[in-house]
This record gives sequence, structure tokens and C-alpha cells, in this order.
Amino acid sequence: MADWTGVAGKRVVITGATNGIGLEAATALGAKGAKLTLVARGQSKAKVAVDRIEAAGGRGVEVILGDLSRQSDVRRVAAELLERCPRIDVLVNNAGAIFATRQLTEDGVEMTWAVNHLAPFLLTSLLLDRLTASAPARIVTTASDAHRGAKGIPFDDMGSVGSYRARGFARYGETKLANILFTQELGRRLQGSGVTAYCFHPGFVATGFNRNNGALMNLGMTLARPFARTPEKGAETLVWLCENPDVSADNGGYFQDCRRIAATTAGQDADAARRLWEVSESQVGAQPRNWNA
Repeated sequence: MADWTGVAGKRVVITGATNGIGLEAATALGAKGAKLTLVARGQSKAKVAVDRIEAAGGRGVEVILGDLSRQSDVRRVAAELLERCPRIDVLVNNAGAIFATRQLTEDGVEMTWAVNHLAPFLLTSLLLDRLTASAPARIVTTASDAHRGAKGIPFDDMGSVGSYRARGFARYGETKLANILFTQELGRRLQGSGVTAYCFHPGFVATGFNRNNGALMNLGMTLARPFARTPEKGAETLVWLCENPDVSADNGGYFQDCRRIAATTAGQDADAARRLWEVSESQVGAQPRNWNA
């Protein structure tokens, strides 16, 4: 397998890049010479993001629009990426959200789970052949230390039906645990393919995150802002994982502040990771892949 040589000239696909750490990472990667494709929900925010990235030195930024809570949109986005991109060197699964009240997507899936876990699971699955053909390639997923509040994946209540009001943030933690287990299992399955997978905790970052859950939560985020990291600081590990050649041996790892760290015991549960993969395939209607693992 060829050595990793940074991001200059490489095709980097990134979701959730119109604000927060995603925008900061895209701006930094564009300035380093990456060829960027942003996956965004709306045209107006995407245009602002592209203008900022190009003002910082990025060139030829492309945009594909899609609502990642909808599996049909994830599939359409993947089809457009495969049509436009002869190779994909880096896939960054950064889009995420938290919802204080239980909501269902048009697919009948609880919204936080759909956006934070199933969307990256499905998008990665659909792009995996192109990533493998582009090897060496990388998959980077934004996780969180919020996973430390999750005891495990609630396989007996995947729709989070029970007392969601008390579990809004707990549900978010479950999805972040899912990101870590997904990365662990993905790394295991990708051994020997030339594609490596990583996830990371950006820290508590001052962004627009969690501003969609009412006045009280908005106030809480405002009061906490002085103690938060800047989006630029929060994006550092993401950018580092995209370009640093020295992490190739850490396939499946969880990172913070540009170093590998240990997830919780639940985040290292290989049996749960395998079971989550199978359940996720069922939830997105994916045909099991013939893995050489």
C-alpha cells in the first residue's frame, strides 16, 4: 500500500461543512490543496461556506445538496458523488444533531439516530467501493465524549420510545457511542484494503449546535460559550486525521487532541459493534457485503 502523503490534490467529501467545526476543517483542508465536495442541506448556507473556503485559498469547491435524515437523499447524494468523483480519497462524516423531543423521519426512524448514525453508516457503505478503488483512502467520523454517558446501544429500544424527554441528551450519547463502534467495526472489516477509519472527539465547541431545542437550551449554550473551544480548535483533530501519515496503523481508533485515546468499555465492545453493524444494515435495507474478514 502506498504511503499517505497529506491532502493536497486529494478529493475530500465532507458532510456538515456549512458551519462549526465542519466549516473550519473544510477551510483548512481547502487551504492545504484538497479538492473539496461539501454535502449540505441548503443552497444559501452552502454558498456562504464556499465563499469563505475559497477566500482562504481553497479552489473549485463543489456542493451536493441533501437532507441526511432521509435515506432516499443519502442514496441520491451517494449516486451523485459516484457520478462526479472518479476517486474519493477522504470521506468525512461530520454532520450531526441533537433533538430535545422525540421525532421520526420519513423512514420512521428516530431523528437523532437517523442523522448521527444511520446517515454516515449508509453513506460510507454506498461509497466504500470507490474509496477502496482510491486506496490509500480514509474515513473520518465525528464522535464525542458524550458517549461516556451511554451504558450501551439500546438494542431492545432502537426507536427510543421510552421517556425520550428525559433521554434527549442520553440519546445523543448513544448515537456517539454508535459512531465509535461503527468506526471500530469498519476498521476491522477494512483490514488489508488500503482504507482506514478513524473517529474523534472535538471537545465542547462554541458553534450553532443544540440551538434548535428551544429558548432554555439556547440560553444554556450561550452561558456555556465562554468555557467552550473555538470551532477552529475543535476542527484540529479532524484536519490532522485527514492529513497525518502517522495514524495509518491506528485503524478503527478514537482520538482527541491529535492523539489516540480509549473509549469507554461500552465503546470497545467488539460483540456490540458487530451486532450494531447487522442492525444498521437492516435499518437502511442494505444487502450484507461480502467482506474478506
